[in-house]
Order: sequence, then C-alpha cells, then structure tokens
Amino acid sequence: MIRVRFAPSPTGPLHVGNVRTALFNYLYAKGCGGKFIIRIEDTDRERSTSEYEEAIFRDLQWLGLEWDEGPDIGGPFSPYRQTERIPIYREYAEKLLQQEKAYLCWCTKEELEERKIATEKSGGDAGYDNRCREISPSEKERFIKEGRVPSIRFRVPEKHLNIHDKIRGDVAFDTSLMKDFIIMKSDGIPTFHFAVVIDDITMKISHVIRGEDHLTNTAKHILLFEALEEKIPFFAHMSMTLGPDRSKLSKRHGATSVRAFQEAGYLPEAFFNYIALLGWGSSENQEIFSKEELISHFSIERCNKSSAIFDPTKLLWMNGLYVRKKSPAQLRDLLMPYLEKAFPDIIGKYSPTFLETIVRLEQERFKTLADAPDLLGFYLMDRVVYDAKGLVKFATPEHTKTITRLSSLLSQTEPFEPETIEEKVRGLANAEQLSPGALFHPLRFAVSGRSKGAGLFDLLGAVGKKRVLDRMTAFLETAAPLIANKKEQIQ
Repeated sequence: MIRVRFAPSPTGPLHVGNVRTALFNYLYAKGCGGKFIIRIEDTDRERSTSEYEEAIFRDLQWLGLEWDEGPDIGGPFSPYRQTERIPIYREYAEKLLQQEKAYLCWCTKEELEERKIATEKSGGDAGYDNRCREISPSEKERFIKEGRVPSIRFRVPEKHLNIHDKIRGDVAFDTSLMKDFIIMKSDGIPTFHFAVVIDDITMKISHVIRGEDHLTNTAKHILLFEALEEKIPFFAHMSMTLGPDRSKLSKRHGATSVRAFQEAGYLPEAFFNYIALLGWGSSENQEIFSKEELISHFSIERCNKSSAIFDPTKLLWMNGLYVRKKSPAQLRDLLMPYLEKAFPDIIGKYSPTFLETIVRLEQERFKTLADAPDLLGFYLMDRVVYDAKGLVKFATPEHTKTITRLSSLLSQTEPFEPETIEEKVRGLANAEQLSPGALFHPLRFAVSGRSKGAGLFDLLGAVGKKRVLDRMTAFLETAAPLIANKKEQIQ
C-alpha cells in the first residue's frame, strides 16, 4: 500500500512551502488509495511547542486535509511524535553499534570546533576526521573517567549510490566525499537524519515526497536504510517555492503563513487549488479544480523540476473567483466574523435577509472575505465618511444644487424601490436636459461616500429612504464650509 507522510517541526507557523509539501503528499496518497500520515518532528526541544503543534493541525484542517494516522488520532504505528519514540531510536542505534556499523564518538563540541578551525586555516577538509573510529581501550577508559558522554556516529562506507527520483530522475552520490555523521547525540536524542529513517522504516512509509533542499540528505538516508537491511522507499524531491522575484519566499513578499492567509479572508478551497498548481499542472492546462478533481488528476510525474513561483496576485485573483461563486447566503455567513469585528455595536440590528441583500449587490467586487467592512460598511453605518479626494470633486456649488434638487425629489418618491427611484431620477435628467451621469455620480457619492459600487438604484433601495435623505443632508452640511472656504481663497 502507498503510505506517505508529512512531518512538520512545531517550531513556528505553517508556511506556504510546508503546506505545499503536505498537499502534494495528500493528493498522491488519496489518488492512489493510500494512507496520509502526520508525524511530528519535535526533537528540537528548545523551539518546539504544543501551541505550534496545535496550530499546524488547525491549519491543515482549515485547508481540508484529512489524515489517516497521526499524534491526535493515533494509528497502528503509534506514537507519532519523535520525543515519544526515543526508545525506538536507541534500539536501532544499539543494533548498528553491535554490527560495528556505528561507533561511539567521545569528541567534545569544543574539540570538534578547534579541529574544524585548524583544518580550515590549513586549507583542508573541515569535516569530521573519523578520529574515534578506532580508539584504544585505554583511551576509552580515560574518556569515561573524565566524565565524557559519547555520541554515536554512523560509519560511512565508501561507495557509489544511484537512485531514481520520481521528479529529479537519476541522481548519483559518491559517499567517499562524506564524513561519518552523528546519529544519536550525547544527550540521547537522535539527529534528524537518523530519526527520519527509523520513523520511515517503522511506519512503513513507501514514498518520501519532500522539498529539494533534502535531496543532498538522501545519500545519508539510503546508507542507513541499507545498513539496517530495510527496504528503501521511493523518493520524490519537489522544487523549491520562490517569491515573484525568484528569491527565497520570505516575509518581504507579504504573507507566507497559512494562518495569515486565513485571517486575510482567503477561502480554503481557493488556497488549496492555488497551492496545488505550484510546480504541478494538468495535461489540459486547467487551472480551476475541485478537491476531488485534483485528487483524480494529480501525479508526481507531472511535477516540475524548476522552482515554483508563488504569485500573491494570482492567488488573489483565484480567491475572488471562488468568493463570487458562493451563493449570497453562503457568502453572508462567511463574512459575518469580519462584520462583527468591524461593527460590533450595530451589526446585530440587521436581519439575515438584509445582509444577504447587500452581499448580493456587492458580491462581484469581493476578492477576499476581509473586504467586507470596506464594501458593505456604508450600508450599515448611519453616516458615511467622505474621503478628501471625493470631496474635492463633488463639494462644488453645482453638485450641491443637484443634491438639493434630488433630495426634494426622493423625499416624495413612493414606494422607495429601485424601479421607482430610477424612474424619478431619469425623469429629472430628461426634464432638465442633463446627462444621467450628472445626477448619478454626485448622488452615489453623497449616499455611499464612493464613486463605484453596486447599481445606483439598487444601492439606494437597500440603504432605505430615511438614511438616503439623512446622508444627502450630511453631504450638504459637509460641503458647505468647503465651498465657502474656496470662495474666500478666490477673493
């Protein structure tokens, strides 16, 4: 059976590059009828926290990834946290010691650093000099008396390794260039290289799908698999995720954590779709996929070797498509947390039906859920805030006269519904031989504080007669001193 794993370290938020690895593993497993396993690599005790672990689970769940085994749900190969698996690593390390495929290293950190500096100054190879491969009984006894606690090093055999990577193709390694490496530190904690191999063995991982930054580690891992006489999994090393400028993706490119995108109002299905396209594409060059379509279409063989470029602009475009595909009722419900946060004192007085109405009017302008306060706020507030640029344009004698005439007209308009409002306003334009825009533009600004948005007459009907008239009065009051000031400056 196909068994893949996503093994994050709970040392920080889940980022785009991490979640892309998780997603590709998930799609491959589900498409092949296999198992997707979550494993927590928490041996960095100083930086790992339960809060970050819980956040990783929440982010994966938000994205829609369901796992078959993991620390939170268990499974046949529990435990799934490395700190809970220490006895397993020690057992395998002892096996390698007994077979003389590993040995005790008594070198202290200070000695290793001194030798490294000396070797670098002389122009030699700064790697470990394999000094402890063969030590005499007397030396060992002296080290024990000194109170030294040894680490365990793997004895690297000299050979040529050839693997077929499912993305990279054939890759060759010459282990004669490698130095003996530590597999168990002196504090009894396994190194990354040892723990990951033992976990893959004991959890029966069939395919290792990970970032290309791990490609150079693969030789060490294969040597360990061979030394333990265990089956080597298939490897697939995904391309790196870069920013639009083709540099390493970082905070300077904007949001990079999954949580930040969630808080910014991105939909999980849009994020899922976009991330799946980073470094992978269908044979039909399709871009919009449902989750089920991605599972059925995805293949490791179609993953690109070249770096994947994370483009926030395209993600925003795709998110907008998904937002606009929602029904107004669905979108209203998704927007409520943003509206409740922005308007905690007034949102409760509006009915679900009214909120659905204004969502329908503005839906085509949404790109993220976080746009809600800006796009819908003027429908909810009794007074609107006029921006300075708009006032420069509309706070003129001509426009205030227009608003005064329209206020008188609309105060007599019944019923106050879009069709009736349009009939009256267009009728005034025709009677006074004005272009419709001469009335529409200042009226929209006076009522909404903006120059663009939903259809004007639908907007007026949604705001309601009393508030429309109140806002027109407020606009005239705001414009009056500005116009007077302009006159004084001219004089």
